[in-house]
Amino acid sequence: MSTASGDGADAGGDGASSAAAASAGRRIPPASSMPWVRNLRRFVGSGAGLGSEALMELETKRILLEIFKERQRKSAEAGSIPSFYKKKPEEGSISSRVQRLAKYRFLKKQSELLLNADDLDAMWVCLRENCVIDDATGAEKMNYEDFCHIATVCTEQIGQKCKRFFSPSNFMKFEKDDSGRIAILPFYLYVMRTVSLTQARIDMSELDEDSDGFLQPHESEEEVTDTEQAENWFSLTSAQRICDMFLALDKDQNGTLSKQELKEYADGTLTEIFIERVFDEHVRRSKVGGGNSREMDFESFLDFVLALENKDTPEGLTYLFRCLDLNGRGFLTTADIHTLFRDVHQKWIEGGNYELCIEDVRDEIWDMVKPADPLRISLSDLLSCKQGGTIASMLIDVRGFWAHDNRENLLQEEEEQVEEA
Repeated sequence: MSTASGDGADAGGDGASSAAAASAGRRIPPASSMPWVRNLRRFVGSGAGLGSEALMELETKRILLEIFKERQRKSAEAGSIPSFYKKKPEEGSISSRVQRLAKYRFLKKQSELLLNADDLDAMWVCLRENCVIDDATGAEKMNYEDFCHIATVCTEQIGQKCKRFFSPSNFMKFEKDDSGRIAILPFYLYVMRTVSLTQARIDMSELDEDSDGFLQPHESEEEVTDTEQAENWFSLTSAQRICDMFLALDKDQNGTLSKQELKEYADGTLTEIFIERVFDEHVRRSKVGGGNSREMDFESFLDFVLALENKDTPEGLTYLFRCLDLNGRGFLTTADIHTLFRDVHQKWIEGGNYELCIEDVRDEIWDMVKPADPLRISLSDLLSCKQGGTIASMLIDVRGFWAHDNRENLLQEEEEQVEEA
């Protein structure tokens, strides 16, 4: 019995020792070395009541809130970066049509806000009528009080679209004398340059079909084609322009132009004596209305416009020289120049310009031509001096004389526009 019990005890001891040995062989690593245990303890905790569902839900919300705040911070940082790509709408889609319509209306509105030629002329008259003459230099100037008064007058005559040019910051842009006055001419040229630049940007935007901010080669080619068509005398565009011009001048719609109707050509800047000479030299006698009545038909009008738009060519200058040669002698004398320029001088004064001496202009023309015979100017002299077109413009068109008188300012303006481009 005792022997059996001893044997059983020995057997139990052997089993326990073998189990201990087996446990020693399978060592369990400490909890700190297992990441999933650490994570589990962080969520559920260790201790009475810390693993409840309420605590787990609270911890989950805290972690989710931290993640949400981090995403918000990254989104805010990304939102400050501008978008460099926007998908273009498909051609013919509703989005594309709406975009084009919106662009058309926007550009049309911008064009309506620009000053036109009549507005610029009205502004120039306002500037000259409300300025003061500098006793030392003779320049036309205005102080800030005059500047504000002119702004009020221009706004009444032209409208609100001229108001933006009369801001205090614009006044401060120009050089002032000791009395705080600025010259009106640089200010007026600034207005003209701004209007021209804005109009050019509008024209380029109209060519930008896909509204991507720059012109593709095929878009630029359309502008070149339009320009070439307008400059090509034999193009449909040019023919339509001349036809529209003729119809606008033909007030009585009888198919021909009278002297009075032709005087409205080029806004009435041509002199009366030149119009008379055109009818004398280049207009055939009419078969109706009496033997001495003359009306310019469309064919004669074409020759007239062609000569005026190509004054520097031998053909155009020959056409004009016949009109300038008052006595048909084949040359011009000082008396002819004086007679021709007298009408230009009258229109010049009527336009509110400064007084000038006809004899000085006559001497200037003689210096420009340098004729072979110092007492007369022939057609060959005008062709040889390479300034025949300019001289013809000075004698028949007050606008042509104005362009010659302001050639330095106009040249400077063109150079500034080239530099800005």
